[in-house]
Amino acid sequence: MAIRIRLRRAPRPSPDAMTLAEHLAELRRRLIVSLVAVAAAAVVAWVFEPTIVGWLKDPYCAVVPRHRCYLYVTSPLGGLSLRVKVSTYGGLLLASPIILWELWRFVTPGLEPNEKRYAVPFVAASLVMFAGGATLAYFSFGHALSFLGHVGGTSLAQIYDPNAYLGLMLALMLVFGLTFEVPVVLVSLELAGVLQPATLAKWRRWAFVLIVAGAAIFTPSGDPFSMLALAVPLYGFYELSIVLGRVLRR
Repeated sequence: MAIRIRLRRAPRPSPDAMTLAEHLAELRRRLIVSLVAVAAAAVVAWVFEPTIVGWLKDPYCAVVPRHRCYLYVTSPLGGLSLRVKVSTYGGLLLASPIILWELWRFVTPGLEPNEKRYAVPFVAASLVMFAGGATLAYFSFGHALSFLGHVGGTSLAQIYDPNAYLGLMLALMLVFGLTFEVPVVLVSLELAGVLQPATLAKWRRWAFVLIVAGAAIFTPSGDPFSMLALAVPLYGFYELSIVLGRVLRR
């Protein structure tokens, strides 16, 4: 006669019942898992570094003839430095789902059920908006390079260092991704009662001026196309946050 043995996972202790040492041990475990995931993903990015660099180089190749689509290393350690950067950033990107999951598992025991109900859609919306902003920056980067390549005149030959090229692209993607979080923050403040949709509607003109000025100041490439690519959807999201605030508050 077969005997079935059921293994039950020990229930997680309540956050209120955990001591400071137990909280620190829980945090250490989450950090170790995240670091191992980043290290493993960085190894994968190291192996596929040529493919990743080729993908990052596509916006540049779209605005120059194919036979001139090269990035030039200007120092003996330039190639190694580039590979380390690509592996590090690639590892963080590939391991981000595990990092976010570990963070979520560390935070959720201290949240009330209604707070969890709001946290899930807002976290998901934040990830989607950041990814959308970074994607828009990637596809607009070619226009920025075209503008920057012509602004100096025909007497200059453009030779790009891959580290500087990668740094500018990542900075542009980071700025776009973070600014696309503005509507999520505005809707959160509306639901919390800090801002009213009527107040945001009244500030509409000032918001337009600040968005255009901010896009001109914080766009890393400084070209007008990237500035408009950032300002136009951002103002559209401002108007959308007013509508969503009115609907959700009902």
